Amino acid sequence: MPSANNKMGGYDFYKKAVAYQWKERDSFAINSILKGQIPSFYKKFTKVHTKIVNDKNEIIRATYFVAPDYLMVGNNKDWARIPLTPMAAQKIADSLHCFLPTTKMVEEIYTHSKVQLEPIPMYAFRDSTITMWQHHLMIEGLRKGKRGLISGIKKDVVLSNKFNEQGKINRVAIYGWHQLNGTPIQPLYAGHINSYVDYSHGIRLVMDKIKVNGKWVHYTSILRDPLLRKLLTNEQDPIIVRY
Repeated sequence: MPSANNKMGGYDFYKKAVAYQWKERDSFAINSILKGQIPSFYKKFTKVHTKIVNDKNEIIRATYFVAPDYLMVGNNKDWARIPLTPMAAQKIADSLHCFLPTTKMVEEIYTHSKVQLEPIPMYAFRDSTITMWQHHLMIEGLRKGKRGLISGIKKDVVLSNKFNEQGKINRVAIYGWHQLNGTPIQPLYAGHINSYVDYSHGIRLVMDKIKVNGKWVHYTSILRDPLLRKLLTNEQDPIIVRY
């Protein structure tokens, strides 16, 4: 990832973004992140291990690498998580050689997480920029400085065929927001148009190269392979690989 050219913090981002509609906020986030406005600790991706067994009873093992937290902007002293549309998330993911997770991966990331926090629902002005900022601050109050791979704080924007079931491709699929008992508040859902984003949405980046039985494989090749895709998804049909 690129290095930051200035010291814009999370507070500064939201102070400016509060006057924006979603398109402007997306553009501001994309430009900020691609200029390197990301805290250095966010760049330390974490290993997640998974495996399947083929019809010969052979174990196929894979390791993918996930961002330690949901997408954020700022620096090490002042940063903030930022919900985005899937279009903006895809642009950022592409530029950083990453992709978005599936529901299966969200479950595995939660299991691997060192920090699991109770979700914090909010009910008023859900899609406002101010609510997004307030929700970030509430998460930080609950986190109390705990470090490590974190889950349970956002609904993930995920790759899924769910919206294809409705014959509509201009949708966003979301899933997760796990409670402490491991049960997600949000089942897989694709009812929102893809321009909708609220405080509860989170963008988890995953490196686009995955180690399968010791060899690096691009995630698109895995998701398009009838057997290997089971490493990353529980959906039966070939899954979409990007927004």
